[in-house]
Amino acid sequence: MLRLTDITLPLEHPESALAEATLARLKLPASDLRALTVAKRSYDARKRGHIVLTYSVDVDVANEAAVLKRAAAQAHRIKVTPTPDTTYRYIAAPVPGQALRPVVVGMGPCGLFAGLVLAQMGLRPIILERGKQVRERTVDTFGLWRKKVLNPESNVQFGEGGAGTFSDGKLYSQISDRRHLGRKVLTEFVAAGAPEEILYVSKPHIGTFRLVSMVEHMRATIESLGGVIRFSHRVDDLAVETGADGVRQVRGVVLADGSTLRADHVVMALGHSARDTFAMLHGRGVYLEAKPFSIGFRIEHPQSIIDAARFGPQAGHPILGAADYKLVHHCRNGRSVYSFCMCPGGTVVAAASEPGRVVTNGMSQYSRNERNANAAIVVGITPEDFAEHDASGSPLAGIALQRYWEEVAFRLGGETYDAPGQKVGDFLAGRASSELGAVTPSYTPGVRLGDLSQALPGYAVDAIREALPAFGKQIKGFDMADALLTGVETRTSSPLRITRGDDGQSLNTRGLFPAGEGAGYAGGILSAGVDGIRAAEWVAEAMIAAGSARAI
Repeated sequence: MLRLTDITLPLEHPESALAEATLARLKLPASDLRALTVAKRSYDARKRGHIVLTYSVDVDVANEAAVLKRAAAQAHRIKVTPTPDTTYRYIAAPVPGQALRPVVVGMGPCGLFAGLVLAQMGLRPIILERGKQVRERTVDTFGLWRKKVLNPESNVQFGEGGAGTFSDGKLYSQISDRRHLGRKVLTEFVAAGAPEEILYVSKPHIGTFRLVSMVEHMRATIESLGGVIRFSHRVDDLAVETGADGVRQVRGVVLADGSTLRADHVVMALGHSARDTFAMLHGRGVYLEAKPFSIGFRIEHPQSIIDAARFGPQAGHPILGAADYKLVHHCRNGRSVYSFCMCPGGTVVAAASEPGRVVTNGMSQYSRNERNANAAIVVGITPEDFAEHDASGSPLAGIALQRYWEEVAFRLGGETYDAPGQKVGDFLAGRASSELGAVTPSYTPGVRLGDLSQALPGYAVDAIREALPAFGKQIKGFDMADALLTGVETRTSSPLRITRGDDGQSLNTRGLFPAGEGAGYAGGILSAGVDGIRAAEWVAEAMIAAGSARAI
């Protein structure tokens, strides 16, 4: 099988055009083409009104060696390589009498894939999730959105599927992935009910409602393979034993009901909002370090404005769908402002997990057909910025900053879980908003208009005020006066890292495998899933070394 890249076709083209272009590029008769599969499809929208599609295809042709030799001689014109082998290969199997099961803490994308791969290797993991099953969790989440009732253990952040369940469901990442672990993630999603197009479109997404049924399907798969999943089981402590040589070793986890679950291999697949668990790990002496993250607001525009700016007269084409964007601006004060977690045709959602605090996030369904486009417009901050809220130098200092501004947002919103909001025109002019314009906010419970200059540090407000007009030069209408800002966005990534070594284990606690977004090693569904697979492999390697699994 050969992979041919950079085949460009018009947005509107007959089905036969791809095979014809492939044969023309390879200079082969139709009889030599045995099979063709689309490996990737993207679009190039740089020329307004002349959007084209770009394909990579895998082809089975007669006399592959001759085709490769001819392509090598014309490398400037023909880009052909052998199709990469993306088959996933398991590295371990169980041994008779396996004493202790590996434990996975958290069932977001990272924990889900760590548990799945451990189960597929026959190692029978126990997965502990502090929140509820996904459908029960959905009821609780809507309780905040519709009734202003927050369940701190079952919400957008906590529960089966993790924070990614209530998101746009983006399935692309910029991580280095030489082993094609991302393909394993996507393949498992398709097996769980995702549309097959996620295997080849350049920016695949699923959407919230589809993710719910997929997570349930994957849960059933794990259980059918001998895995055990326990919901409403919060881990409150870590059992750590220090040997005579001073080496710290995990010996289990202590649950909220006071019971202890023995384990020598624990994957900590926490989300970025597991603040109490971070504090517990710090108290137990697990090595943590503060890391940069970003804070800002959500911005909403009519999706039609973004579509027209990005796609011109071809806006609305079914292959293109709702337009997205990615923006960055480097400010005079040294800060960088960028768009994050852009949700075409989506909604801004209440994402709080602690009482008395307001947090925003974005979400889309698979159709992406809601009226507004939204994205976070955020400013990068570093541990040096945390000192104003926690001068101790603690790795938890970023959490103190997050909590402070989430509490400010709660007060500005009227202390009812409404979020503070402001029109862009008023924000840029430095005056409070008193009435909405052309953009109706999608955030529920509701938005209370006012002055968002009080909702973030001064340096962040100044940076966003400088960036919005710059973004308006890149996307016409982006800085329109009636666009709406909603605050605050504080959970862009984990404020700390649970640092690990090359073997995937904590730097100072053997048997503890930090992984995923909360540990500071992923950002988004795909990269978290990939990190979960890697964590499962590190656990398997440690179990092989201990004699509780065998290599295959």
